[in-house]
Amino acid sequence: MTKATEISSQERLRNSGLRPTRQRIALADLIFAKGDRHLTVEELHEEAVDAGVPVSLATVYNTLHQFTEAGMIRVLAVESAKTYFDTNVSDHHHFFIEGQNEVLDIPVSNIQIGNLPEPPEGMEISHVDVVVRLRRKTQR
Repeated sequence: MTKATEISSQERLRNSGLRPTRQRIALADLIFAKGDRHLTVEELHEEAVDAGVPVSLATVYNTLHQFTEAGMIRVLAVESAKTYFDTNVSDHHHFFIEGQNEVLDIPVSNIQIGNLPEPPEGMEISHVDVVVRLRRKTQR
């Protein structure tokens, strides 16, 4: 963890309204150091353990949800048993590669969404998530 990354993570946390605790800074460093990506609670916990960050799975879970509520990341549910956290909070869609549990970004400009239903009174659409599921072609 470099001093420049630590400052950046501290600023990111403060700008999002979160107190920059040691664990939040360490997890933010791990999450954002590799650019835009999709990761699960378990994957981040494993990265933290490998990096020598003393943090429990529950703390990683809670921190990711705090980051989501603060708008730093967003939740992407592609399977009922697995939730991914996306560091790219801009409008975009996803490919999900079945069997590999890999998520890839699709730029929003590549998909046009039309004929959305009118939301119930007092509600507005915040965003639309499109997940295109992929699988390897079978050899014939």
